This record gives sequence, C-alpha cells and structure tokens, in this order.
Amino acid sequence: MNNRLINWFKYASPQSFYPLAGKMIPWFTALAVIFGIAGLWIGMAVAPTDFQQGEGYRIIFIHVPASWMSMFIYLVMAFWAALGLAYNTRLSGMMASALAPTGALMAFLSLWTGALWGKPMWGTWWVWDARLTSELILLFLYIGFIALQASIDDPRRADKAGAILALVGVVNIPIIYFSVKWWNTLHQGSSVSLTKSPSMAMLMLWGMLLMALSFWMYSIAVSLIRARSIMLERERNTEWVKDVLAGEGK
Repeated sequence: MNNRLINWFKYASPQSFYPLAGKMIPWFTALAVIFGIAGLWIGMAVAPTDFQQGEGYRIIFIHVPASWMSMFIYLVMAFWAALGLAYNTRLSGMMASALAPTGALMAFLSLWTGALWGKPMWGTWWVWDARLTSELILLFLYIGFIALQASIDDPRRADKAGAILALVGVVNIPIIYFSVKWWNTLHQGSSVSLTKSPSMAMLMLWGMLLMALSFWMYSIAVSLIRARSIMLERERNTEWVKDVLAGEGK
C-alpha cells in the first residue's frame, strides 16, 4: 500500500505529471466527443417536447451541464490552490491556473444560455435573481483570479495570492446551489436531486447526464493541455523541459 502511494506521489512534480497528462488528453478528448454526440442526439432529437416550455426547453442540455461544471471546476480549482498553500507544491498552482479559464467559460455559458432561456420564459434577458446574481459573481471570481495572477510577475507569489482569492470565493458555491431554496426566486428548482426522483422524463435526464459527462471530459482535457503549456513556460530553464523541447524539435 505504501509503495503504491509513493508511486502516485511521484506525479506531484511537473516533470512526472507532464508525460502522464499527455497520455490522458486523447482519451478524455475522445470521451468528450462521444458523450457530446450522444447527449446532443438524445437532447435535441429524441427527448420529447416539454408540455409547458415547448421546444425552447432544450437549451437546458447546454445550460445545466455548464452551470454544474462552473461550480465544480471552482471547487477543484480551490482544492488545488489549498494544496499549494499548504504544501508549497509547484504543480498545485499550475493546475489551479489551468482550470480557471475553463471555469470562466462554463460560468459564461451558464449565464448566456440562461439569458436565452429566460427571454421567452420570463419575457426578459436578465433579472437580479439570487441564482443568476450569484452565478455572475462566480464569473467575476474566475476573472479576478486570472487577472490577479497575471498582474504578479513572480509565479509563486501569484499562486499564493490567487489561492487566497479562490478559497474566499468558495463561500459563493453553496449560495448558488441553495439560492432557490433560501430565497423567493424566479429560477426554477433543481430537476435532478440525489435524494429525490428526477422531475423530468427519463430521456431528458439521460440527455442531460450525457452532456454533463461530455462537459466534464472536455474540461479535463482542455485543463490538462493548458497545464502542460504552463509547465513548459514556468520550468523552461530546467533540464527536463529542455529535453522535452529538444525531442519535439522546438
């Protein structure tokens, strides 16, 4: 057991993690495509029309997975940031930095698709609804994290400053999730719950879950690609990076 832990701990260094990430990227990319095609086919072509919202409800097959991932990626980013603060590991800060742009993209998609859904359903593109407002704050947290790191020249200091912001922002995640229960809000409640049966047709649920898996696989693949680029940039003066670049003919 201890030997296995030691084997896994070796991937805590950028030098060891770089080739592992390179091997994982094609698999996660392929899974993202497969799940995405299946999810879109079920969601857009097979799932029945909603009796209240008509065909317009199909935006949820993008909106809901993007919303889920925007929150989940932030928690993972904050987890890596916390590891970096606690153990001063180089890889932790790199992973947090790699996750932030994808999380910002998911938060933007969540807000944009929510506006597209809200216009025909509510009659307006935007309302200062508790969930919408807290999701907008999440987007600002991502942008603030990216901007803060970019404003500090020393990567290690940038990682620590970003980590503090990321950890403070974690308080916003339960606010987003529970906002529809805590306040009187226009936003509908969750259709999928761990403790209750789903309040939607099974085909709709399968389409949404497949799209969520696609978004998840995509987020991992893109974050690993970005992490490898960050490793090469930050470790450019080390021998292992020089060897990698020499092997790639750069």
